[in-house]
Amino acid sequence: MKESLPVAALPVIFATVLLDAAGIGLIFPILPALLRDVTHADNVAPYIGIMTALYALMQFIFAPVLGALSDRLGRRPVLLLSLGGAAVNYLFLAFAPSLWMLLLGRAIAGLTSANVSVATAYIADISPEATRARRFGLLNAMFGAGFIIGPVLGGALGDDGLRLPFMAAAVLNGCNLLLAFFTLPESRPTLRRPTGEKVDLAALNPLRFLRWVFSEKSLLPITVIFFTFSAAGEVYGVCWALWGHDAFAWNGLWIGLSLGAFGVCQALAQAFLPGPAVKLLGERATILAGVACACVALTVMAFATRSWMIFAIMPVFALGGIGAPALQSLATRQVAGDRQGQFQGVLASAVSLASVLCPLVFSSIYFGVRAYWPGAVWLSVIVVYAALVPLVLGLSLASSNSASSRG
Repeated sequence: MKESLPVAALPVIFATVLLDAAGIGLIFPILPALLRDVTHADNVAPYIGIMTALYALMQFIFAPVLGALSDRLGRRPVLLLSLGGAAVNYLFLAFAPSLWMLLLGRAIAGLTSANVSVATAYIADISPEATRARRFGLLNAMFGAGFIIGPVLGGALGDDGLRLPFMAAAVLNGCNLLLAFFTLPESRPTLRRPTGEKVDLAALNPLRFLRWVFSEKSLLPITVIFFTFSAAGEVYGVCWALWGHDAFAWNGLWIGLSLGAFGVCQALAQAFLPGPAVKLLGERATILAGVACACVALTVMAFATRSWMIFAIMPVFALGGIGAPALQSLATRQVAGDRQGQFQGVLASAVSLASVLCPLVFSSIYFGVRAYWPGAVWLSVIVVYAALVPLVLGLSLASSNSASSRG
């Protein structure tokens, strides 16, 4: 039955996720200049932290809400509503004249981009088990491609007009809305709910994962590691464009190209290297090797005096990404198979929480060091990574012990 749905459904879903990711990255190259334009302030790092955290907060809150609504109302109407909302919101951002309107628009953008949970559920609905893993892999690839396309497009268009990237995003989302309206079927056509059935409000609570984590003490270390990894990753979206402008006088195009180059290198590294690395080194050593590569690259970035140094260190920087898949593999062995879905939801919530809190922290750090040494912000990330080392070592030993006890 699942395979009877039109083949056109998958490209529409993939396009939705790609545009969501592109929308996240689109604003990074132009955000400093845009905020200077509307606030007339020289140091806009705090405003960038607030906008990034606000976007993530809306995703954190509304991802479970949209997912639950799609369970009740169907995937198609929720996806169409979010795509229409995104198109209108990008037009709103294109003409927003003040800071509070930009903040409102970015909050709405975070709400509409929370439809990734609905897109994931749609693919699960239409995919038999034999093709599900491959399709989820393509979904992740589309998300990664969006993070490459977004900054490059935003930087290139932003140099000709600070509002042009938003107009381009509005047009793309509008086209995707029309495509979905005419070609996307409902993935749950037999969906029926009893009249008067109440919505489970507890299922919409984004903080409910904390209760389970603290009730299962053995899961706390791996959750903290995921949170810390995600915390370190937040610094790039907040500080990259500011640092590029302050340290090297990069314009929007160069900021976009540098982010795109990093995205390409990391995508290639994560696609081809984690499997061989884990076979050769094991999961624990692969995670630590990734941390070491990231720290080497961050040290070079902190002390770099020429732009070419940043592009030269990109391959080493990208090698830092091999630790995340190894960590995910290690995480799957922390709970039994019948609890994997619940545990993966916990880890996703921890990642989202880091996306809410950490932009505010790193933007404050950059605000403090910018006048003296902009690159010092990268040293703060090394400190975060250093805190991971004992946690990873302890988690690996605990995992081995639990595995041996089950055997």
